[in-house]
Amino acid sequence: MPATTTPTTTWFVTGASRGIGLELVRHLLTRGDNVAATSRSAERLKVALGGTADTGRLLALTVDLTDEAQVKAAVQRTGDTFGRLDVVVNNAGYGYLAAVEETTAQDVRNMVDLQIAGVWNVLRAALPVLREQRAGRVINISSILGLTALPGWALYCAGKFALEGLSEALAAEVADFGIEVTVVEPGYFRTSFLAPDSLALPAETSEHYPAVRAMVADHLALQGSQLGDPAEAAAAIVERAGLQGGPLRQVLGSDAQAFATAKVEALRANLDATAATAARTDFPAA
Repeated sequence: MPATTTPTTTWFVTGASRGIGLELVRHLLTRGDNVAATSRSAERLKVALGGTADTGRLLALTVDLTDEAQVKAAVQRTGDTFGRLDVVVNNAGYGYLAAVEETTAQDVRNMVDLQIAGVWNVLRAALPVLREQRAGRVINISSILGLTALPGWALYCAGKFALEGLSEALAAEVADFGIEVTVVEPGYFRTSFLAPDSLALPAETSEHYPAVRAMVADHLALQGSQLGDPAEAAAAIVERAGLQGGPLRQVLGSDAQAFATAKVEALRANLDATAATAARTDFPAA
């Protein structure tokens, strides 16, 4: 399939100072692409890159994604600096592990503000540019927990499930403008995602959810031994971005593939179980 990216592609990447976002920026700079990379601290991003990439084509931006004006200004500056915008990557996010009952109203607002409202801010700013060009790609970094849910991950899953629905609708809306959408669904990757300073936990816990406490302990212990290689994830995302057509979803990791397969099988069993009764709520045929 032919490439949709230009010889020097311009990327706009959020959540770029750590994890897969950081690896993606490093990979893109090594390729010689233009990269506008946002984080809560542009200096932290530059420090994280260190001397591992030529930053001559990097536009590091400190942006609060929940601030629509800041996001719009960042997208505008990207166009002013590089002359175009080709690929938008919504990567910013964080993990949150707690039982539903332990999750405060502020916890919910914080997650929705970043994972949903923040993405919407980026899309409202970037889509007019891509639409005018009649070309481009939006890459939304979801998670395998955007397809299936685990106890203790309810708030994180809620954000990612919402991102999946947004992405499906968006893909249909913008197809006629030559804009493609990809939803990336990683499994467990060896980033700092599960580190104590990255994984958000509830301020107060309940003695009634010992299984959730055990899951938290297991996940913190998993840090540093996750199956996935973030550098390989970055390379796979870039490769997919350069291809026209193909599936909406990009599953990354054999663990993610296993989770997704199990979800599809469970959904099929559910549909089979309700097939005989689903039509009972229809009005009788005339």
